[in-house]
Amino acid sequence: MFTIAIHGGAGTLLPGDMSAEKEALYKGGLQKALDIGFRILEKGGSSLDAVTAAVIELENNPLFNAGKGAVFTNSGSHALDASIMEGQSKSCGAVTGVIGVQNPIVLAKLVMEKSGHVFLSGKGAEEFAQQEGCIFQPETYFYDEFRYHQWQLVKDSDRYQLDHTPEDASLREKKFGTVGAVACDSFGNIAAATSTGGMTNKRFDRIGDTPIIGAGNYANNATCAISCTGHGEKFIQAVAAYDVSCLMEYKGLSLQSAMEEVVMVKLMSIDGEGGMIGVDAKGAHALIFNSEGMYRGVRNSLELNEVKIYR
Repeated sequence: MFTIAIHGGAGTLLPGDMSAEKEALYKGGLQKALDIGFRILEKGGSSLDAVTAAVIELENNPLFNAGKGAVFTNSGSHALDASIMEGQSKSCGAVTGVIGVQNPIVLAKLVMEKSGHVFLSGKGAEEFAQQEGCIFQPETYFYDEFRYHQWQLVKDSDRYQLDHTPEDASLREKKFGTVGAVACDSFGNIAAATSTGGMTNKRFDRIGDTPIIGAGNYANNATCAISCTGHGEKFIQAVAAYDVSCLMEYKGLSLQSAMEEVVMVKLMSIDGEGGMIGVDAKGAHALIFNSEGMYRGVRNSLELNEVKIYR
């Protein structure tokens, strides 16, 4: 059985908080990314290629806080993070604080395959991206009116926003806008990819869990592939993605049970809000979150095809 699952962020997502038109746009965006990844698996392609393609599609969709729709930093730029890992060799690559790279997940994959390193940052990562022929875009490409408005509300303060606007009725709305994908291919190989624009008004070159292997992203054929979304600092503290793998490897827990233990017990004990998606090498999947909702979807070779937002 082959399977792909995706997420587009988690948080306070309640029925009635968005228009039917906006909800349809989100679901359509998720379905398109799911379908792109699934078609690769269907043709016998690798889980690594499937998660890369799905995340590229989400990075190109301004509805999500990654790539084109990324939030603004305190300085008014868009500093992007991404990581990728495949479970057969446990090879991985990650980038943080890159500016101008159209698809950070492509750069993370190049880091894994061609740099001889795992984790590159900032100017050095951008120099490597140029060397490898990555597509760069001007700042105007990443501009989004809604994200800009979010930033205007907090840019002169020390506050940051978890990809939400604090205005009036939206005060209770919190959305952690990372995107990610996990997949199991027909050969039983699994992979995970995660990408984000981080927090609105982030300062001091803050780094969340997304580009950190083991915190926001992890894959091991013997256990699971995991992509996380949530309050990054807490996911780093919990080493959340790797902890799922550990519970499976050392305690013999199933994917579902291990993810529930990390998301519903360990993270909640430290006020860590968010969720994660996962697959194992048999194609089983789980999509677990402790927030009000999570943009998510799953499709497999047994004709399961679901896209959801709310609980």
